[in-house]
Amino acid sequence: MASVPIQPVKPRNVGQRRWLRRPSLGRTALARHEARWGLIFLSPWLIGFLAFTLFPMIASLAFSVTNISLAQDQPLRFVGLENFQRMLADKQTWESLAVTFRFAAFNLPIAIVIPFVVALVLNSRYLKGVGIFRTLFFMPYVIPFVSGLLAWQGMLNLETGWVNEFLRIIGIQNPPNWLQDTTLIYPSLAFIGLWGIGAGVIVNLAGLKGIPSELYDAARIDGAGWWASLRNVTLPMMSPVIFYSLILGIVDVLQYFLVPLVLYNGTGEPGGSTLFFNLVIYKQAFNFQNFSYGATLAWLLFGITLAITLVVFRTSRRWVYYAGER
Repeated sequence: MASVPIQPVKPRNVGQRRWLRRPSLGRTALARHEARWGLIFLSPWLIGFLAFTLFPMIASLAFSVTNISLAQDQPLRFVGLENFQRMLADKQTWESLAVTFRFAAFNLPIAIVIPFVVALVLNSRYLKGVGIFRTLFFMPYVIPFVSGLLAWQGMLNLETGWVNEFLRIIGIQNPPNWLQDTTLIYPSLAFIGLWGIGAGVIVNLAGLKGIPSELYDAARIDGAGWWASLRNVTLPMMSPVIFYSLILGIVDVLQYFLVPLVLYNGTGEPGGSTLFFNLVIYKQAFNFQNFSYGATLAWLLFGITLAITLVVFRTSRRWVYYAGER
């Protein structure tokens, strides 16, 4: 029988194999339609970010290397690092940074611990009417902050404030001057800050509600009491929420501004103990109209905040527990 010669198989050309490729999702009509509508819905945020965040940052960086000042009639020119050199040599820069960091060290733990403790109490199974308490804690948060500050200024007044009136009633005839005593100024400002802990309480309460009850049941079976359950179950499961509160707290306390501006008109009283760094930026840029130097100070604050935040993110790997990770 004659053998049939075997013909070599010719490779298919690119055009013949094109139908085997998985279609690119980015080129389909559905994907283009979704991307178009996604950009439309994101456009308000994008426009706001470009107009009120990115562009001002670029403008402030340009200001920091020029001599823009409405207080002095001088031609615009490039000054390089002169503003940065002036900032580093300015004694007020380091004094205001010291004030800011001292207050941050005092206020930040309070701003994190107190909302967490209040949320623990509200999450108790023995507390009735949790919705009412949750509303009461959140209501001060929605009140205009300046109005609340003026109310606290009146309540902590040395002569007519109801806090000192109450102390006189219970026998303390010489109550402290809460807002003018340098030894009490930070506790007073931190106490005023507790007026707006409603949002932090709600966030912590939501985190506590998300902890599976099976973990507490297993802890009780193993003989764990309240403290052991808190340390071994609640705190690890709440560590992402605590981490979130820590980041927001660092950013907020380094930008502490409105309270000393309203209570002391930005003068730094008493004795310079409320001359926070953000106030120095405000005074240089808007009171003295030295926009270039104010922008330089703002970039220093941005760099400090970014550095501290990056350190916290780096160290969070050791103490933040995410249930979805291995």
